[in-house]
Amino acid sequence: LRESKASFTIEGEGKELKRIERFADVMARRTGKGDIPLDPESLAELQQEILGSKTVIQQYGVRQSPVFVSHTQVNGFKEIVHYIAPPADDIAEKLKGLLAFMEKTEGQSALIRSAVASFAFVYIHPLADGNGRVHRFLINDVLRRDQVIHEPIILPISQAIAEHPSDRHAYDKILDRVSVPLMEQIRDHYSFDKQAVTYPDGIRSNLNFENTHLIQPAWRFMDLTPHVQYLSGLIAHVIEKEMHNESQYLRKHDYARLAIKEIVEMPNSYADRIIRSMLQNKGTKSNKLLKDYPFLANEAVWDDIFSVVVETFKDEANGLNS
Repeated sequence: LRESKASFTIEGEGKELKRIERFADVMARRTGKGDIPLDPESLAELQQEILGSKTVIQQYGVRQSPVFVSHTQVNGFKEIVHYIAPPADDIAEKLKGLLAFMEKTEGQSALIRSAVASFAFVYIHPLADGNGRVHRFLINDVLRRDQVIHEPIILPISQAIAEHPSDRHAYDKILDRVSVPLMEQIRDHYSFDKQAVTYPDGIRSNLNFENTHLIQPAWRFMDLTPHVQYLSGLIAHVIEKEMHNESQYLRKHDYARLAIKEIVEMPNSYADRIIRSMLQNKGTKSNKLLKDYPFLANEAVWDDIFSVVVETFKDEANGLNS
């Protein structure tokens, strides 16, 4: 769930609980399972599971419309284009080429294969929606397939990218390694028509870019060496810091849960809720917590449990009130 939420945060979202839970479920069920989702059929199935039934696109799978990555200026008057993806007619061949790479490199470096699969995918941008999520899904998917990560572990890649502005900036900069030189070549060769066209997949677009031959080499022969180096450093950070901190927290949580149950026998879910509430509310008694668990109204019980939480989470619990 945390990895799923972080993936939405990267895309400027992060509070859509149902969508976050849906993507988390997809990662739990599909990572490393079945065929690698790089053919049109597998992609359509994966996209449908990620997006759900409520979507503006009328057809799941490989897009039939042009796509570009952009942002709108603060004043809202101009759209800044960062990257234009290959035209719809080229996607099938480019996915076939990426799939051929994965087949021919089987048994070689899992890190290289993971970086190439995920970053080449996001540059091909084969879907009308959901490309970013599939891109980050593929990192864990390939590492699981190559058996360097085993079920049920999901490396919190998106979480590491979204954690700090500097981390997000580094992610954006690595994407720029291909997109910036590509856009420099075509800056004067694309335009936006006044009238948008509705394409067969239901997407409306007014992008006009016919001189795609100018950047076919950039799309076909990407130098992804910097991306492999970036992912290597990111995974090292995830394992040495993010997962290390997570495991420390989980050990403390298990200890606190057992200690609380020595004070008052209760289900694990009760203890978990009490720990979470005490940490989030900095030791202040929540009326809702007291209503749900009346035994906490006993001052001696509250003080004993609170002492356990403070002592166990003393590094995380700065500012707890007695």
